[in-house]
Amino acid sequence: MGWSRQLKLTISFSVLLLFMPFATGTASANDNLLIPMGHSIGIKMDLSGIFVTNDVMISKNHWLMAGDLIEQVDNTSIGAISDFMEVLSVKEDKKDRALLVIRNGEKSQVQVDGEAMKRLIPFLKDRTEGTGTLTYVDPEKGTYGALGHQIIDSALKTPPSFKSGAIYLSEINQIKKSVPGVPGYKISTIVDDNDFLGTIRSNDVYGIFGSWNTTHKEVLVKPLEIMQPSEVKEGEAEIFTTVKGTEVESFSIRITSIEQDQFQFILTDPKLLEMTGGILQGMSGSPVIQDGKFAGAVTHMFVDNPQKGAALFLETMRTGEK
Repeated sequence: MGWSRQLKLTISFSVLLLFMPFATGTASANDNLLIPMGHSIGIKMDLSGIFVTNDVMISKNHWLMAGDLIEQVDNTSIGAISDFMEVLSVKEDKKDRALLVIRNGEKSQVQVDGEAMKRLIPFLKDRTEGTGTLTYVDPEKGTYGALGHQIIDSALKTPPSFKSGAIYLSEINQIKKSVPGVPGYKISTIVDDNDFLGTIRSNDVYGIFGSWNTTHKEVLVKPLEIMQPSEVKEGEAEIFTTVKGTEVESFSIRITSIEQDQFQFILTDPKLLEMTGGILQGMSGSPVIQDGKFAGAVTHMFVDNPQKGAALFLETMRTGEK
């Protein structure tokens, strides 16, 4: 990706099944229209097993390493922490157990006593969560895109392998302002854990993508034409984002340079700068609009100058959905 070489002092922002029929046949004029969003979202992903989050000594000669996947205990398959706890509850504490562990794609078996099994519990996880901003909804396909970059699990240090996931509307309760050298962030809570906006199908280098929950028509606004990368130009533009409650607002920016995979900008809106000090963690995915067209999505900020950021072309981001 282009920005990985150029934005050396940047930070990437990071944090069921109702389907709308996909359009088929001849392409329509609506294929070039997407609904810009800007809502703050909470993200939940159920991992494809239980993972070890830290290096843990389980015997004198053996360690489990951060990122290890525990696939079985004895002959019992383990898909969640609840499975692991159930095994502990029915086995005698002093009995050694055989753990089947996957590390870097290779399987191995290690013997662990009951006390070591208990010590493992605080270092296990079967879910990852985060926050970000919803970028667009495709009303024709019933799909969405968000974030503009891949989710990297903070404990595992890799994109998490997951079996299911969903996004939820979140409410901004407080802002920790950005200052040069220290990125700020949004403090938010999910409005309703039982009411998802969409499911997560993929966690791609250009964002997260999935199926939109079509019951949420009330948050949709008018679709905009997608701006081609060649049309994006230096000058005035705006972003849609949420910095208070659940209200999406428009704020002014100025695009300062156009590059191969991205464009750079500075925040110029006095209200936003007063509230946030600059770009915040959690703004990733905020739509960028120029001349009434949908140009891209915010993805990065410059840590030493939080008023300055970078955005991904929307056309580039959409390739992650295909």
